[in-house]
Amino acid sequence: MSSAKVNWDHCLKHAAVTDIGMRRANNQDSHAVVIADSVESWGERGHLLMVADGMGAHAAGELASKLAVDGVPFLYHKYRDQSPPEALQRAIIETNAEVNRRGKANSDFHNMGTTCTTLVMLPQGAIVGHIGDSRVYRLRGTMIEQLTFDHSMVWEMRAAGQMPEDGELARAIPKNVITRSLGPHANVQVDIEGPFPIEVGDTFLLCSDGLSGQVEDDEIGAILSVLPPKEAAQVLVDLANLRGGPDNSTVLIAKVTGAELTTSASRAEPLTIGADKTAPALHPAMWIAVGVCFLAALVFWMVISTPIVGLIAVVIGVVLLGAALLMQFSGGRSGVALVGGKRLGKGPYVHVPCEPGDALIGKLSDTIGKLRESAVERQLGIDLLKVNEICTKAEEGRRSGRLADSVRDYCRAISQMMQELRSHNKRKASDSSVL
Repeated sequence: MSSAKVNWDHCLKHAAVTDIGMRRANNQDSHAVVIADSVESWGERGHLLMVADGMGAHAAGELASKLAVDGVPFLYHKYRDQSPPEALQRAIIETNAEVNRRGKANSDFHNMGTTCTTLVMLPQGAIVGHIGDSRVYRLRGTMIEQLTFDHSMVWEMRAAGQMPEDGELARAIPKNVITRSLGPHANVQVDIEGPFPIEVGDTFLLCSDGLSGQVEDDEIGAILSVLPPKEAAQVLVDLANLRGGPDNSTVLIAKVTGAELTTSASRAEPLTIGADKTAPALHPAMWIAVGVCFLAALVFWMVISTPIVGLIAVVIGVVLLGAALLMQFSGGRSGVALVGGKRLGKGPYVHVPCEPGDALIGKLSDTIGKLRESAVERQLGIDLLKVNEICTKAEEGRRSGRLADSVRDYCRAISQMMQELRSHNKRKASDSSVL
């Protein structure tokens, strides 16, 4: 298979945006995007996207998430003798050990940790390696699915049947209390999910809880459905910030736009887990017996002149040699192939309809309206002309029933407004520095 460099832009659109938020002093999120550099690499390891949301005082959270996004992709690509699901699991476990070691080595980093959510897009489908409450979503048509299980107190209690969906206890427990993370403990349990089939139009989103805590699933899905990845990622982060931005937000989006990346177009062998291709070690006596047989054949044939006995010795030697080679090259377990819909994990865990509708348009309209009012009241001196033009277009779409167009335009109005506000803040900071 060719190992020439490949440009995937014709069949994969991806984008990443990370933001400090409105209330944090530093950004403890980290992310990685590793796109296969050849067809051969795509077939063996696929495309990898990863989000890590760090936790810990001082710079501990930043360090933990950085170690995660450096360690997991490197180790995943290192263990090419293992299947992708097994290599991903091993990479996360070994990265956990390194983060744990670094945490114990320095008191400033004691008990540091991070979420670890990794998506690998392969010819056989998408697999996920997951710890914590960062999330992976898949949008298909007008349905958004959460492929990961939140390792949070709320989700764990709900799964155990200890808490009703809308009970008072559910509202009382903070959603960000997580039960599992990478780093604080020497041993960690990793969720491996998939493979999930990939179709043209499928859009995958990875995010930290800075986004999912502020923007609802149906809103995420609707925005993904009407905007290209780069715009969608920025709009989602802007919305999280406009709704308070209490945490860092990181969004990674990958949209499949060509048949080359679909599962149906793949002729790759199915993913197999539990296989052991290590050949059993043969006892030296086996090889000695083979050698003795052939030596005896030579002696009986050439020296003693009894070719019948020599022929028998040759036959025995050939049989022993064949048995030795068979044991050497076909030993080990064959493993379990993930075929016929068989997959790891129990995902998807959430299914939410997300067709663009009037309710979302109303929310977006209210948001941009409040932004414009605030800008005028505070006399920020920003140019609202373009924002107003986009909002007028959005309202026209709403009145004519083109709801997807209306959502798209309101999203673009919000991004334009946020861009104007960021430019204003930069000018203000620059003027202050001069004074």
